[in-house]
Amino acid sequence: MRFLRKYYLFTTFLALSFTSCYDNVQSSIPDFPVYLELNLISTYPTFLNSTLHCLTFETLSGLPITDRIGYGGILVCTGFEGEYTAYDMACPYEAKRNIRVHPNGIGQAVCDSCGSVFDIGYGFGSPISGKAKQPLKRYKTTLSSNILYVTPL
Repeated sequence: MRFLRKYYLFTTFLALSFTSCYDNVQSSIPDFPVYLELNLISTYPTFLNSTLHCLTFETLSGLPITDRIGYGGILVCTGFEGEYTAYDMACPYEAKRNIRVHPNGIGQAVCDSCGSVFDIGYGFGSPISGKAKQPLKRYKTTLSSNILYVTPL
C-alpha cells in the first residue's frame, strides 16, 4: 500500500510537470503595449546575421509613432546561434519601469540595482544568479523580408 501511494504521488507530480509551460509563467512585469519594426538592412545592418549582439530601446525617441516599447523598454538580442529574442528591460525582481537590465556582451543581462544576472544567449532570459527568481519577460520576434517584428507573446 505504501508503494502505491508513493507511485501515485510520483506519477501525479510527473504529469503536472509536463503540463506546465514556460509561456504560462505569470510575470511581475505588467502587460504594456509592445510593437517594434526593425529594418535589418537599412537601419540596423550590423544586427543582421550577428551573434551576441543587442539593441536597447528605452524611449520612443527616434522611433516611428506606431512603435511601443513595453514596460521598461525592450532589449532585442541575437543569441549564440544567431536567433532573435526580445525581452522587457525591467528587472522582474525590482518590477519598476526605471530599474532596467543591460547586456554585458557575454550572453547575459545584468540588473545593477539587485545584482541579478539573466541568461539571454540561449533565448530564455532565465535568472542565473542574484535575487531574481523569475525570468525576464519575453516578447515574440518574427523575421520577415529583413524586417524584424517584436510583438507580445
